[in-house]
Amino acid sequence: MSTVFSALDTTRSGLGVYRTWLNAVSDNIANMDTARRTSDAAFQARYIVAKADDGGGVHVDSIAFGSADGRVVNEPGNPLADSAGNVRYPDIDLSEQMVDLMVAQRGYQANLSVVDRVRDSYQQALQIGK
Repeated sequence: MSTVFSALDTTRSGLGVYRTWLNAVSDNIANMDTARRTSDAAFQARYIVAKADDGGGVHVDSIAFGSADGRVVNEPGNPLADSAGNVRYPDIDLSEQMVDLMVAQRGYQANLSVVDRVRDSYQQALQIGK
């Protein structure tokens, strides 16, 4: 029985890390077109750093941030533009974020699949006792 619960604990920790990763990637994608004044820092992309637990499982160890320099773009019509017509955008690559999104989504789905299988096994074990 402890094997079932340890499998669920490991899976639960994986679900938490993947959910945090999905949230970070979604936030990065949502803010990739956020313009700021050149005197301000650009939106900084968030990157999840996960670490394995000693007893199995994983946890979010830290969150790393991308560059605050971003990229400067000439947009004279933008209300945030400086006197030279420049604004600052985050330096976020959409294709990289989409790959991260797919990997995190598949990892999350794989952990959910383990939960389903453990639940089914537990229910079958209960049926044997009837």
